[in-house]
Amino acid sequence: MRQRKGRFELADGGTLFLDKIGESSASFQAKLLRILQEGEMERVGGDETLRVNVRIIAATNRNLEEEVRAGHFREDLYYRLNVMPLALPLLRESQEDIAELAHFLVRKIGQHQGRALRISDGAIRLLMSYSWPGNVRELENCLKRSAVMSESGLIDRDAILFNHSDAAPKASAAAHVHEESWLDQSLDERQRLIAALEKTGWVQAKAARLLGMTPRQVAYRIQTLDINMHRL
Repeated sequence: MRQRKGRFELADGGTLFLDKIGESSASFQAKLLRILQEGEMERVGGDETLRVNVRIIAATNRNLEEEVRAGHFREDLYYRLNVMPLALPLLRESQEDIAELAHFLVRKIGQHQGRALRISDGAIRLLMSYSWPGNVRELENCLKRSAVMSESGLIDRDAILFNHSDAAPKASAAAHVHEESWLDQSLDERQRLIAALEKTGWVQAKAARLLGMTPRQVAYRIQTLDINMHRL
């Protein structure tokens, strides 16, 4: 039976990206070390030695030096991989990138779902106030969940669902940008109401005063416009 080519064989003469290298098994680490040192490998289930020339780019969210000291990662492999280390900042340390990333990911998710998706300024502000312990993957998963909750194709603040129901957004200067969006007549009633609620810390009576409405009118619109206060 003809054997299928593996990833390393397919990448011969090119570059292979290995994600979560810090979580790889001891057997995989041994095989990878042999490829890097000798340029040799065998297919799974085969006994023929093959020559490969592959450039490796590896990523991890673990401290590999600590993993080496703990005996979880091979020291010799660590030094083979650690030729040109690059440290990427945590998402919470580069908040200025969140808005651009969110717009990019929303377009990507929309293409995958086969529909046009948009994200509101209020949703962006909420994303920028969160600490993102899971970095870009958590942001993408958050937007995927939010897209499911957005039948109209608009992801607004009300649709944002973090990984944990008790995840409280951290206070951030970004949360105070465009504080008077509730005055913007180009926004629809739902967006202006959400903006007023944002400005007043989601206190309905205060939002009502900003909008020149009664608390009962605000409560009615929250219900009819399907604004879910318990998610925020």
